[in-house]
Amino acid sequence: MLTSTYTLVALSVEQARARVDLQALLDRWRPAAWWGEPPTAHQYEAACEALRQASDACQWRKLDKFVLPVLHRRGAAAVALLTELDALSRRAHVARMAAQCAAAEDNPSCLAALEQCCELLLERLEREERELLPLARTVIPGDHWLTIANQMLAHDTVQNEHRDTGRSTVRAMAAPDVSIRKAPAVVPVAPSVN
Repeated sequence: MLTSTYTLVALSVEQARARVDLQALLDRWRPAAWWGEPPTAHQYEAACEALRQASDACQWRKLDKFVLPVLHRRGAAAVALLTELDALSRRAHVARMAAQCAAAEDNPSCLAALEQCCELLLERLEREERELLPLARTVIPGDHWLTIANQMLAHDTVQNEHRDTGRSTVRAMAAPDVSIRKAPAVVPVAPSVN
């Protein structure tokens, strides 16, 4: 039981992070937030790139990788909810594509589509938190939670290794250049013999 609690807490933290990122994106690019001059084509592109990153982060969470597959296999109790959540994701994807098309045409409807996508993803996150995680706690047996927790830890380890590898590459690239000038020649001194 403790394993399921810790795993669900880790998933809730990930949910909260995704929610904060989406809300910040929504607050920044909500059409009502823009007054005066409309955004430029470059700003529309930046908004769409931020939306792509936030959307991808919502699709590649640990919940999607480790919990949803178990729920799909566990039976009918979760099927209806999973179907509704998938429908929200599909609608969000359509809105994201509409935002990208509008941005390519420098069309202000880009921001309305971005807003719709964010709201759909936020709705999905809310329903996962309110309905899916409590359902998962009751449907998934304890031994499966241990497996999920181990998978999540292994995933975190791999992510940290990749992150550390990236940092060391950046450090190596940012290291100061070594001078190619030769140091002054030092004449070896022979030890004196007494």
